[in-house]
Amino acid sequence: MDKIKLYGADWCPDCRRAKSFLNDNNIEFTFIDVDLNKEATLRVEKINNGKRIIPTVIINKKSFTNPDNIKLSSVLGVNEVGRVQLFGADWCPDCRRAKNFLQDNSINFEFIDVDENDWATAKVEEINNGKRIIPTLLINGKPHTNPDNVSLTKLLSINIEKEHKVFDTIIIGGGAAGLTTSIYAQRDRFDTLILEKKNIGGNAFLTEKIENYPGFTNISGPKLMDKMEEQAKTYGATIKTGEEVVDITKLNGVFTVKTKGASYIGKSIVLSTGSTYRLLGIPNETALVGSGIHFCATCDGAFYRDKDIIVIGGGNSALEEGIFLAGFCKSVKIINRSKKFTATDTYVEKLKTIDNITTYMNKTSVEFLAGENDLFKSLKVKDNETNKEELISADGVFIFIGLIPNTSPFKDLISLNERGFITTSGLAQTSVEGIFAAGDCREGAIAQVAAATGEGVLASYGIRNYLK
Repeated sequence: MDKIKLYGADWCPDCRRAKSFLNDNNIEFTFIDVDLNKEATLRVEKINNGKRIIPTVIINKKSFTNPDNIKLSSVLGVNEVGRVQLFGADWCPDCRRAKNFLQDNSINFEFIDVDENDWATAKVEEINNGKRIIPTLLINGKPHTNPDNVSLTKLLSINIEKEHKVFDTIIIGGGAAGLTTSIYAQRDRFDTLILEKKNIGGNAFLTEKIENYPGFTNISGPKLMDKMEEQAKTYGATIKTGEEVVDITKLNGVFTVKTKGASYIGKSIVLSTGSTYRLLGIPNETALVGSGIHFCATCDGAFYRDKDIIVIGGGNSALEEGIFLAGFCKSVKIINRSKKFTATDTYVEKLKTIDNITTYMNKTSVEFLAGENDLFKSLKVKDNETNKEELISADGVFIFIGLIPNTSPFKDLISLNERGFITTSGLAQTSVEGIFAAGDCREGAIAQVAAATGEGVLASYGIRNYLK
């Protein structure tokens, strides 16, 4: 199927202009003459509510009526430095991070949704040797798999000046805790900057359905986080994504935060870096991450529609995500290392009502095995009573065995407990005056969105007392 179609006529000046633009930028397209094709005329009239307006351009299934060259540059990713195409999906955190970076730096890019275009998924697999990795970018025709912001800066020759503004507080981490801190701090007239390594929303953004957040009987994680982000921006917060913090120093009561690509100055710091999915630590696990092994059903589940998948874990997250995946996967096999689930009875009882879920109890995961193209093929498990091993085949596997705090970059800066969580006292105060902690990275925190917002409020009060 052609990706770009231009409906027009040779006598039409704007049609000729659009054709010249596409040709000059080496963009392949199919020209369909409405004078010679009655079906094309009807297609144009349908798109334009009965009006015969040409040129009408179809780009990745979306129509544009007589777009000027500026509009064509925008939707096709044409820049002075070359053409930029981003293959991704709206549910993908790194895709959103890359899109935000390109938009913030006024880079035109063509966004190609792999969920809406089968050819795009095939293109991604072709580029990545059979692996479905997004975002994948084509810059001047050259592929780049999930480049971070520093790499994009170099590839696109973006000139990013150092940030010299002094913020009242710099919040590291843009999940529910960080966003809430910013909302409250901005209402106190404190100028805040949020630095997020990946995508705004944290782990909550990756949750398909949230049913226990006050005020919402049922809301998706992305939608709730989008609302929080919008509120923070409305109150004046500055938000930068794709900024990985590598160092924090304090001199004369002022903090300097260095990322891989820039540096920022603030009077106070809030660490709300959240947590990361825990690994099993068995053979071939890290090698197959992204090649059949995943940690987020919302992010990667769509790749396995009508296919067989494995879920490893026995807690609330494992069962919740397993139930979600069962809604569109052919089958779900849940592997639990214990005789009983640790999940609440609500989830355990729900499993009994779903026909395409099979449970494997008291089984230890031993090894991941790969098949063709180095993609996941099967999981070797061992029965904890008989020590008998067996292979369980599937198209993909999702691991939900807990989280670890994202605090290792700060281990020499502030006090952590034996598990790596940040220790605090009073109003979320850490061992360093002027540095506060909120959310899943803090000792004693509850890994729930509602609890994270409370953590943000607590940290904002600590900031208020410190700055005043």
